Amino acid sequence: MKFKDFYKILEKNKYYIFSHEDIMSFYPNEKKHIIKTMIYRWKEKGWVYSLKRGLYELTYPKDFTVPDMHIANKLYNPSYVSLETALSNYSIIPEVSMAVTSITTKPTRRFKNKHGLFIYRTVNPDFFKGYYVQKHGAFDIFIAEPEKALIDYFYFKTYRNKKINLENERLDKDAIARLNRKKINKYAKLYGINLKEYYAYL
Repeated sequence: MKFKDFYKILEKNKYYIFSHEDIMSFYPNEKKHIIKTMIYRWKEKGWVYSLKRGLYELTYPKDFTVPDMHIANKLYNPSYVSLETALSNYSIIPEVSMAVTSITTKPTRRFKNKHGLFIYRTVNPDFFKGYYVQKHGAFDIFIAEPEKALIDYFYFKTYRNKKINLENERLDKDAIARLNRKKINKYAKLYGINLKEYYAYL
């Protein structure tokens, strides 16, 4: 397997992030240990980068500038970007999140690589909804609707009967006022959240 041919296949299919299984689908007659050996050699040369065990990013012959939110989707799935990262994306909170925050039905996890910190919070599969595909150039990103991101945020802020001080959360009331109230109520009901204490913001 030559890297040039390998690269052409990945670029053609837009597999800038890939796993061993992805490569097996392109080379079904190749033995898995051969593929792993080749990827290890290319990683040593700096042609691919290991995002985590078994998941790699194509880094040669050019930087493809893969969005962090797309990487978050690929690192741990099923997942969708939500919470602080999504709220920042929608300008509901002013600051840029230091980590990329996501929702998953799998156990809570954290991953750290050259792109930064990726945090995943667990919800019941019944709550895993309210997201869509947002286009970032050539990349698809699974991200919460703004209303769902807000309710996901309230849910984890009040998890296990914790209290939330909305004055300290720096939420943009004007941005929240532009959201769909019916969707906010629908997602709050999904989690069993009483919105009375949030009315000043909604």
